[in-house]
Amino acid sequence: MGLIPTVIYLYILHLLHYFSFSTLWHFILFPFLAFFGALLLFITEMLITGGIVRLFHITYQPGTYGYSIRDRNARKWILIVIIYTPFRKLLEIFPLGGTKRTYFRLLGMKIGHNSLVGGVIKDPCLTEFGDNVTMGEYAIIYGHIQNMQQETITMDRIHVGNNCVIGAGAIIMPGAVLEDDVVVASGAVVTKGQVLLKGGTYGGVPAKLLVQKS
Repeated sequence: MGLIPTVIYLYILHLLHYFSFSTLWHFILFPFLAFFGALLLFITEMLITGGIVRLFHITYQPGTYGYSIRDRNARKWILIVIIYTPFRKLLEIFPLGGTKRTYFRLLGMKIGHNSLVGGVIKDPCLTEFGDNVTMGEYAIIYGHIQNMQQETITMDRIHVGNNCVIGAGAIIMPGAVLEDDVVVASGAVVTKGQVLLKGGTYGGVPAKLLVQKS
């Protein structure tokens, strides 16, 4: 859907015989026009996909459900994956902080003041950040776990309190709670349903308390 304005843009250039590259100006203007086309694709993809999710309130609730389109919550999750994943991949290539926050809010994520979402949020509608949170690159927060043997999908909320730091490459699983002033070391794994207490620094696999702020 986000390609439609870009296709129209390219068609207009075609009508203007731009792609013949008959003059030096064509070569000079081409990088700027290509950048504008990419920017147009980026913005429209964000607004259209995010707008659809917001307008139709496509969110799912915590719980364990059958992994089938017959289940309402599983069906909504599958739909979100289809709509959200392509643009999420673009955001991983072009990590624009303000754009990511806007997009995640459209998808139902709660983000406090002055918070940086640097990694990957798999389930925005189940994730909440407080104020002054920093999430490093390559960190991942999961709001779901799939069990293909039992053909189920389990979803749960993730709460990250105020003034928390999530190190690069850390993994946070569904149901985790990070209380205020928590630091998660790079590469740590916060397991399903784990609660990290206020002021603690946690690291390792699974995450264990390393230092407790007095």
